[in-house]
Amino acid sequence: MHAIRQHAFGPAENLRYEEVEDLRYEEVEDPRPGPGEVRVAVSAAGVHVVDTTIRRGDSGGPFAPPELPMTPGREVAGVVDELGAGADGDWLGRRVVVHLGQANGGYAERAVARAESLHALPDGVDEAAAVAMIGTGRTAIGILHVAQLTADDVVLVPAAAGGIGNLLVQEARNLGATVVGLAGGAEKVARVGELGATFSADYIDHDWPERVREWLGGREVTAVLDGVGGRAGRAGFDLLGAGGRIIMFGWAPGQEPVEISTTDLFSRGLTASVALGPRLWQRRPGGLRGLEEESLAALGGGRLTPLVNEPFALAEAAAAHTALESRRTTGKVVLKP
Repeated sequence: MHAIRQHAFGPAENLRYEEVEDLRYEEVEDPRPGPGEVRVAVSAAGVHVVDTTIRRGDSGGPFAPPELPMTPGREVAGVVDELGAGADGDWLGRRVVVHLGQANGGYAERAVARAESLHALPDGVDEAAAVAMIGTGRTAIGILHVAQLTADDVVLVPAAAGGIGNLLVQEARNLGATVVGLAGGAEKVARVGELGATFSADYIDHDWPERVREWLGGREVTAVLDGVGGRAGRAGFDLLGAGGRIIMFGWAPGQEPVEISTTDLFSRGLTASVALGPRLWQRRPGGLRGLEEESLAALGGGRLTPLVNEPFALAEAAAAHTALESRRTTGKVVLKP
């Protein structure tokens, strides 16, 4: 088996594709499923921004730095090719998608998962799209539950061409809301328009807030769904009208969370919410699995179609991390073994 291995924390170049033909490394031993586990022959592995944080060894995030060496990745789709003791025999040979949770091991040709965490993939559902929905999609669904959007809303989505952002745009439009989508660069801005945003703007242009105000023609933004932070996130917050709300779910690499004071909130009667953390997995009926089921149902039913970046080969994991961190990707980043 071939896999991406990381032997030290640091830059993307520390992600090494280990193959038997390269005498510097040994071929990685095939993982074997334990009791209640299955092994998946991976056809698509998701790359998440949290993976880059773990790779750098940053502390303070949702995951503690793992012991090294290790194989990154927690989102995979493929075919079950081996069962551990006690695992349901019906899973053997089935196409599945699974989030590995706190475990790693997804950037590989084979990965081990708990059988209870598996979701069967119906015929016709693409593995890369399923990988996008099992982690990123469930997060987007959780954010939407917190946002409680309606057709009366004017919604601002920074990074609308990103893995989460494109799903937020789609669902806001499904609900009949007016959607303002931001993206960096003309190509991404055009893609946001194709996703259904009512108006799209380039946040690289310093005057984008004025352009949004002009387009709104006196209407005010009622909801900001922000996973970017920094100046763009703050500028979005400043566009909120009286009684508006900001729902925060992270910040881009190199940025800081939007700084909001109680004075900011009281002066315009605004509310601020954090959609991630305990609110995401403790407050929802069914927890994370319930969000996964809802996300995959939206995919299977055609309600949401995740935007997937042109897949990287497994051996190009370092390049995938670099592209993600430099914001050169559009939609979900996926590796193909």
